[in-house]
Amino acid sequence: MSKLGKYLIFLGKLFTNPEKFRVYVSLVFQECMDIGINSLLIVTIVASFLGAVTCVQTAANMDNPFVPQYIISLIVRDSTLLELGPTITCVVLSGKVGSSIAGQLGTMRITEQIDALEVMGINSQSYLVLPKILASIITFPMLVTLACFLGIYGGYIAGWLTGAISPQEYIHGIQFQFKGNYMFFALVKSVVFAFLIASIASFQGFYTKGGAYEVGKASTAAVTNSCIAVLIADYLLAQLLVG
Repeated sequence: MSKLGKYLIFLGKLFTNPEKFRVYVSLVFQECMDIGINSLLIVTIVASFLGAVTCVQTAANMDNPFVPQYIISLIVRDSTLLELGPTITCVVLSGKVGSSIAGQLGTMRITEQIDALEVMGINSQSYLVLPKILASIITFPMLVTLACFLGIYGGYIAGWLTGAISPQEYIHGIQFQFKGNYMFFALVKSVVFAFLIASIASFQGFYTKGGAYEVGKASTAAVTNSCIAVLIADYLLAQLLVG
């Protein structure tokens, strides 16, 4: 059987013989804390500096006196909402969250904890993986929203400190011809990316065989495959929703 077929079967088993609802509530809440709260620092740093760099580099290339200053912040706004906020943030999260999920499940597999759950009659896929996917779908849009705000605000601070654009012109630029569907597009991308990252990382970790070396390989494969999946999905969503 191909790896794709095995992956689809793995996803199907998530919803067979589930546990009671109250069991998932506590598990999802704990996963939200692990995935969301623990990712705030890296998202804050990456998003702020991406916005700042975009602003400075755009201003450096805007040497035409006939181009108004507010175009700089308009470019920062659109590039942040359409690409830098959702896509780059999720690529970073695929490294942090994806490797963590794959390593955790891989360790549970080689220490036979997953086998023990199955002996007790518990659907290990549903019990271990489904809360991680649901928590990712809940927290990723929040992190992407924060990243979009910080990216635009980082551009504001950089433009103000370097004198590349005045605060008044920057605010006018981010308000100029704003399209609300750009934010909707960013949130849709974040939900799709969250599902791909969590499910691919869980799949890689769940079927780990061997020892500690194989756990490391599973974590690496989870990050690599989820990054590729995010970039492919990014193109398809851009073609579907914007193109």
